Order: sequence, then C-alpha cells, then structure tokens
Amino acid sequence: MATVNRRPRVFFDITINDAPVGRIVMALYSDVLPKTAGNCRALCTGERGVERSGKPLHYKGTRFLRVGDPGLHFFICMEKAPWLDGEQVVFGRVVAGMTVVKAIDLMGSMSGDTKTEVLIADCGHLS
Repeated sequence: MATVNRRPRVFFDITINDAPVGRIVMALYSDVLPKTAGNCRALCTGERGVERSGKPLHYKGTRFLRVGDPGLHFFICMEKAPWLDGEQVVFGRVVAGMTVVKAIDLMGSMSGDTKTEVLIADCGHLS
C-alpha cells in the first residue's frame, strides 16, 4: 500500500456539453512503467511543448475520446479486457472520480464516439 501512496497522481477535470461533471484522479505506475507514466504526466502538465505543426502536446482542452498519435492516447477500461493483453499496458488506475468515469461511459456509443462533447477542461499533476 505504501508504494501506491507514493505514486504520482494526475487529474482530469471533465465537462460534458460545457457543464462541469467533476474530477478524475489517477495514480500512475511510475515504479513499473516509468517512461509510459512519465509521458502521461507530461501530457497532463503540458511540459512536452508543441508538435511540429504547432499544436500543443497537452491533454487540456481535448475531447476525452480523441485518438491521436501513438503514445498520446489512453483509455479507461470499465471491465476486464483480455483482448488487450499483450497489446496495451496498464500504467495507472483511477483512485478518485469513478462517478465521473461512469458519467463519461454513459455518453459512449457502439461506434466508439461520444454522443455529446466530453472535454478535458483542465488537467495536471497533483503533489
């Protein structure tokens, strides 16, 4: 349990149709996957700068289910997903805000797009 408490935490403040829904807090497994966890943390803080196109390398202000360049996207699984074994890595877990995650899940569709705009209004690293 002590390791979990020392892991870096990041947050996502979520809006649905411009209405604040709440905050998701994730603990990152930096002790197991330092590069992947560090990449996620950097994308939350904006410290990676900008892409060649000038677009910020930052999650803030992006659609929650946006698919971007490899290494820039992530997803939260709502149930076990054995088909992802060997394809994706688990680099963190939600430690607060599961009601927000469930609200986002309700906005999903069979196509994978959201029924309405789900936005990461703000994000960052928690001390």
